[in-house]
Amino acid sequence: MGMRSNPINWKWWMAGGSFVLSVLIGLSAYTFRKGQPAAHAHETHAVSDRGAMQVLAVHPRNGAMERTTTQPGSIHAYESVQLYAGVSGYLKTQAVDIGDRVKRGDVLVTVDVPELEKQVQRYKAGVDRARAVVIQMKARVASAKADREAARALVPQAEATAKSKAAELRFRERQLLRMRELLALKSVDERLVDEKIEQRDAAREAEISAQEAVNSAKSRLAAADAHVQQAEADVVEADAEVKVTQADLEKGELLVKFATVTAPFDGVVTQRNFFVGDFIRSASEGTHLPLLTVQRTDRMRVVVQIPDRDVPYADPGDPAAVELDALPGQKFQAKISRVSHSEDPSTRLMHIEIDLPNKAGKIRNGMYGRVTIMLDHFEGLAIPVSCLTGKPQEGKGNVFVIRDGHAALVPVTIGGDDGLQVGVLSGLRLEDEVIVHPPTGLADGTPVQVDSAGTLTTATAGH
Repeated sequence: MGMRSNPINWKWWMAGGSFVLSVLIGLSAYTFRKGQPAAHAHETHAVSDRGAMQVLAVHPRNGAMERTTTQPGSIHAYESVQLYAGVSGYLKTQAVDIGDRVKRGDVLVTVDVPELEKQVQRYKAGVDRARAVVIQMKARVASAKADREAARALVPQAEATAKSKAAELRFRERQLLRMRELLALKSVDERLVDEKIEQRDAAREAEISAQEAVNSAKSRLAAADAHVQQAEADVVEADAEVKVTQADLEKGELLVKFATVTAPFDGVVTQRNFFVGDFIRSASEGTHLPLLTVQRTDRMRVVVQIPDRDVPYADPGDPAAVELDALPGQKFQAKISRVSHSEDPSTRLMHIEIDLPNKAGKIRNGMYGRVTIMLDHFEGLAIPVSCLTGKPQEGKGNVFVIRDGHAALVPVTIGGDDGLQVGVLSGLRLEDEVIVHPPTGLADGTPVQVDSAGTLTTATAGH
């Protein structure tokens, strides 16, 4: 009996197992038809008793389709500046502390620099002295020009005297000539000839002396010209010295000015590193700690990194909604303000910024949240991406449409997509039944039958 009972038990278990397996397969098929995602529909497509391939289909949806992206966003102050002292010294006054609000131009910190202030006073004295030298040099120029004019006046006077002496010499020579002629005729005494010779020689010496006086007057004029040029050069040098001392003074005054730190804009003090009496090193000496950090908070920057697939659609002016974890239940409407137009090669993300008004001051630097950006907007027919066969190229694609019980391959023009659906510019009508997840082996003209699950909605098929 034990030997005969084993075949009976084996057959009973085989029959029971087949029944359970059939039930499970039936339940699985029912579950697929009612709620299985369309993305796996091609794995369970079957052929009906009449030889038609069973498929799932959707009708195109008419209306607006938006392409959006939701990414993490971090809040930054619209402007943030670290303030350093321009000179080294002891912290003399500090009028603000962390959390204080400041106005543009407010004096925040002063550094005590007494030696520099004394040096500025010396520079001022140097400028005054240099300007006095300029006045002296200009007076010398005037004196030298006066001397030159006096020397110039002596030249024609000496030349006139020289001409007079030359004329007298010629007269004395003619007299001497007549006396010699008369002497030859024995009409005069030889003594008179000797007198004329002496007169002629005196006239000649006078003429030579007058010519030398002319040369001396011209030399004095040339010397006076040189004195004028020298005096004018001294003026130029004195002017240059004024500029040098003036530059030193301005540099000193600027350094003294650097000892006073003012607010560059309206904002709030967010960092303080020193107290009154501390020795402060200037920024040029390599200090790393700023005196204060001031941030502008009436407007904030929301920094978002968007992925490569959304980069072509991001433009300044695109609407954005900002939600912050620290302010639940509040949604801030804004627009993209700046786009970097460049992706980070290491992350394939592009930096964009959104300006967010902060009149109430509730938004703080460092907050974190989510930003939803509407990248594109399309009005027209829309179908799930899963309806497309193959990869679209240059805005063209293909879908299968059910017509008279057969699959018809229809070319369509694509307008845009949101990652789940694509907009169709031409090729489809609102009443068309478009096959979702075209099964392997489906070709133009293949007999098809809509699965008993019926025609899906566009939203359901998209998932």
